[in-house]
Amino acid sequence: MTFQQLNLAEPILNALQHEGYHTPTPIQEAAIPVVLNQHDLLGCAQTGTGKTAAFAIPILQNLSKKYSNEKQHRTIKVLIVTPTRELAIQIDESFGAYGRNLPFRHTVIFGGVNQNPQIQQLKAGVDILIATPGRLLDLQQQRQINLRHLEVFVLDEADRMLDMGFIHDVKRIIKLIPEKRQTLFFSATMPDPIRKLAASILRNPKEVHVTPVSSTAETIEQAIYFVDAPAKRDLLLYLLEDKSIETALVFTRTKHGADKVQRFLTKGGIKAEAIHGNKSQNARQRALTNFKERTTRVLVATDIAARGIDIDELNLVINYEIPNIPETYVHRIGRTGRAGLDGKAISFCAADERPFLKDIQKLIRITLPVINNHPFTD
Repeated sequence: MTFQQLNLAEPILNALQHEGYHTPTPIQEAAIPVVLNQHDLLGCAQTGTGKTAAFAIPILQNLSKKYSNEKQHRTIKVLIVTPTRELAIQIDESFGAYGRNLPFRHTVIFGGVNQNPQIQQLKAGVDILIATPGRLLDLQQQRQINLRHLEVFVLDEADRMLDMGFIHDVKRIIKLIPEKRQTLFFSATMPDPIRKLAASILRNPKEVHVTPVSSTAETIEQAIYFVDAPAKRDLLLYLLEDKSIETALVFTRTKHGADKVQRFLTKGGIKAEAIHGNKSQNARQRALTNFKERTTRVLVATDIAARGIDIDELNLVINYEIPNIPETYVHRIGRTGRAGLDGKAISFCAADERPFLKDIQKLIRITLPVINNHPFTD
């Protein structure tokens, strides 16, 4: 199937062609017709499968049909709520790309930065608002946001909302928006609390499941290195001697750990930056931009900070520390092998992390191959 076969308008097709999009991913192929027909949607798809385009493209088309010939006063018609600043910015950029030939205004609001520029953009009028929960509720309490004219509500990365403790904020947001609306609900996993939340806000939804829950993309080559914890940094430096690795995303469990790995790599002559919750928003965006533009070779990140990272043709994901929550492994390695491209994910496993590895392999139903031919075997 091609995007032309989805009956998309010419301005959107031209924008997709400009972005190099030709064939929809499975989530896009399944979800776009549902959204175009204005049904509620419950979408379950692993990270990196193209969920943003799956809702952004049909939302833009529906807006263009309804408002193409009207000089409509700009009101917030679409609200997308997502857990992290990075993901919110990424979604805003996607609306800009897909809607480049359309007249709709979009903006993004998130915490950690001065609210005044965001308020000025809201006062100028927007059609599509992308927001993190805290800043959205804050500005709404200040009466800077009016959601009375909302037509479409998107809740993205719902499972991460649960992990980050945002579910109560989401429930508060639901009370602020009109009951008569289209609701699109996306999550990479569907634990019981998420399914209950979905049932409470969706009306006769169509369900789209494009991959088994908590599976890893077949395009990602995965491997394990067993190594003593103190030798991990030397193994990391050893692997990065391979010049064919143009970019690598390295995951640590803690902010302090991310900073330590970044300093070690920099001392070893490798251009690296760290990204985590203690960094300012400007510093995080600068590090992301440098990584995307490949002026930084290695980005060291914690899980929450990395959720919104969407890097084209990312060579490699390295789990410097094995996550203690198995679903987190799926999210981490989903940063590579995106939208059908090949990717590679390797994990360093110390003796005390072997129970975590066992849980991961049980979840993904794969026994990961072990690489033994390295100088730092435990």
